[in-house]
Amino acid sequence: MNHLLIGISAALGACVVLLLVVLAGMVRRSGRRADQRVGTVMEALETRMDELAQELAGAVARAEDESRRSRFLGEIAGSIDLDDVLSRTLEAAGSLAGVDAAVVRVDAQEGAAIVAAVGLSSEDAERQAISGPPDGRPVRSVEMTYHYAEDVEETGEELVRAGLAVPLADDLRPLGYLGVFTRDPERRFAGEDMRQLEEIAGRAGPTIENARRFREARQLADLDALSGLHNRRYFHEALARDVARAHRYGRRLALIVFDIDDFKNVNDRIGHLAGDAVLAEAAARMGAAIRSADVACRVGGDEFAVIMPESGLEQADQLVSRIQVALSERPIGIAGRLHVSAGITELKAEDDSIGLFERADEALYRAKQAGKGQAVASAG
Repeated sequence: MNHLLIGISAALGACVVLLLVVLAGMVRRSGRRADQRVGTVMEALETRMDELAQELAGAVARAEDESRRSRFLGEIAGSIDLDDVLSRTLEAAGSLAGVDAAVVRVDAQEGAAIVAAVGLSSEDAERQAISGPPDGRPVRSVEMTYHYAEDVEETGEELVRAGLAVPLADDLRPLGYLGVFTRDPERRFAGEDMRQLEEIAGRAGPTIENARRFREARQLADLDALSGLHNRRYFHEALARDVARAHRYGRRLALIVFDIDDFKNVNDRIGHLAGDAVLAEAAARMGAAIRSADVACRVGGDEFAVIMPESGLEQADQLVSRIQVALSERPIGIAGRLHVSAGITELKAEDDSIGLFERADEALYRAKQAGKGQAVASAG
């Protein structure tokens, strides 16, 4: 690309020099015929210079695109965080000429696929169904052209007109696909688009798989093996993170710390092995009672905690009531019906994560003294 820019620049320079030479010769001549020749030469040179200038502008634009794409390709492998890798992959795909949206889908061996997109809503991205031929044979790419009914066309919306998708894979297996889309009615994806998108997918596939494995390993390290809830280490990390976020954006944050009443007696009566099974069932019921935004953790023994973003004391008290019902409405094996005591608190302007936890823990102690089976809000 640099050689092309140098060549075009040299051609422009040569045209200028030739123009000067011709004009110098013409000056020494006179008459109408000479003037006509000067005009003809000038027009030809102007036309050629315009052509060369357009070629130079195009070469500069292509060089900038190539440089940007090379930078994106280099950045894809620069992280082990899956969200970051997906974001960089989408940025690289979105840098292709005429691309208005991009989607990356990573199929999961268990559970739901991971879908990330730019230029499309999350709902539209989830609905994108890109697959290969009916016989299941692997393909290099899937090219798509979209045609709409007249009533859809008349809405005036910017509709997706065409798309191109290529497979994502690591060294061992297919992972999903990377797709790009355009809303330009005249744009169609061709061979060079496929080559560039395949280059991005080839760089992204192994990096995405490594990041996915790292996330799975980290998630396993963050889970308590007995209860399936997050463990104590993750609790303190998440609480510090959520406290900082709540302070930064001026949002509410509530915390519940609770334990199962008289659980030592349960262990003494049915044995620790059976007691572990009771804890596991109790944790499952707790997990079913909380909201998807809440973070439930086992912080030790029969003690648990729930971090509640965008919540205050009222929401925390309601959650404690739901947990009480979940544990007491039906017996848990031979342990019978269980109850919990809880301390609840809400983030204050002067709080850090340690102070917030200590205040909830102190409220739990007062709940125990007050007769168990109830929730007490922190006095601070």
